[in-house]
Amino acid sequence: MNEPRRPGRANLASCVVATIFLFLVVAVIVIVYLSVFKPKDPKIAVDAVKFPTFSISNGTVDFTFSQYVAVKNPNRDTFIHYDSSVQLVYYGREVGFMFIPAGKIDPGRTQYMLATFAVKSFPVPQSVTAMNYGVGGVGLGTGPTMEIESRLKLKGRVRALWFFTHTVDSRVSCNVAIEVSNGSVLGFHC
Repeated sequence: MNEPRRPGRANLASCVVATIFLFLVVAVIVIVYLSVFKPKDPKIAVDAVKFPTFSISNGTVDFTFSQYVAVKNPNRDTFIHYDSSVQLVYYGREVGFMFIPAGKIDPGRTQYMLATFAVKSFPVPQSVTAMNYGVGGVGLGTGPTMEIESRLKLKGRVRALWFFTHTVDSRVSCNVAIEVSNGSVLGFHC
């Protein structure tokens, strides 16, 4: 009347329940990771652009470029940056370049960076040395102006939950209008 119980059936049911439980735990971890701990790219804000030295003569320009940048790490872990740079471009041609040293930005913190470097003299078109008022709508000066583009590239990585790694490649580009007579910045737009 009573059939003998097979011990394999109870073990199979336990394995199925344990497997379903493990899938649920993994699903909860993935949901928490994607909603709370998801790594975000750092926020880059250019605060100021200056030209401490600026001279133009015989159709060439020579200056020192200085850019003040704030980088905010919105993540819950340290942002490690490396292979970062600032590039200056004039009429599609690179005229200046500087590597940014590797470093770390703590979670939720803002790090301020100052990049200053001398730019080798390069020729400028006659239109700049003659009359070029208010190039590109960035700034309107009282004398001849020129426009230069600054490109900041910040590469790095952020970890989440101690083993998920997110690679970051943030960039910001700014157009800077310069008054040629004294090297003052008329305006910049990023």
